Amino acid sequence: MAVEIERKFIASPAVLPLCESGTPFVQGYLFTDAANTIRIRKAGERMLVTWKSPRRGACREEVEFAIAPTDGATLLARVPADRRLEKTRFRVEHAGATWDVDVFGGALSGLILAEIELEREDQPVVLPPWVEREVTGDARYRNSRLAGGTMPDRPAAESRVIESPTIESPASEEPGGPVPTGCRGA
Repeated sequence: MAVEIERKFIASPAVLPLCESGTPFVQGYLFTDAANTIRIRKAGERMLVTWKSPRRGACREEVEFAIAPTDGATLLARVPADRRLEKTRFRVEHAGATWDVDVFGGALSGLILAEIELEREDQPVVLPPWVEREVTGDARYRNSRLAGGTMPDRPAAESRVIESPTIESPASEEPGGPVPTGCRGA
């Protein structure tokens, strides 16, 4: 079984000029509990079903496979609106690494998250200047939670645009900053 090792960050709008030719995603969450997340994703014209295990630090097990577009469209149409989200994914290069930058739409408009997949948990990461704060271990930023349309850090009735506290420039930190632990031996 594949192990996904990934770190997730809130990104500032400063990344937007670097975002070119993105892929539109619509994701619907078929099932979530403490041990499983099962989603259907439309990524451009492809339909994918994914199962994910609980996160342990920056790691989780994952199985993903393509299904026929008509079957995927049928499944996605049956997912209630409060279990779906829309975003556009862009690939952005920084310091020899490729980041997935997700620009959310709908009720989550204004939220920008950046993820980097790693080969190993202790792999150093050079943080781009448009990264604000790490949310790898923050369950509120899981896509399955965001699918409800409520922006983290803000009550549902307030503005949906996220505001992050001012932080020290990532360039002044040690490369990669602290690395979450939890998947050694996965």
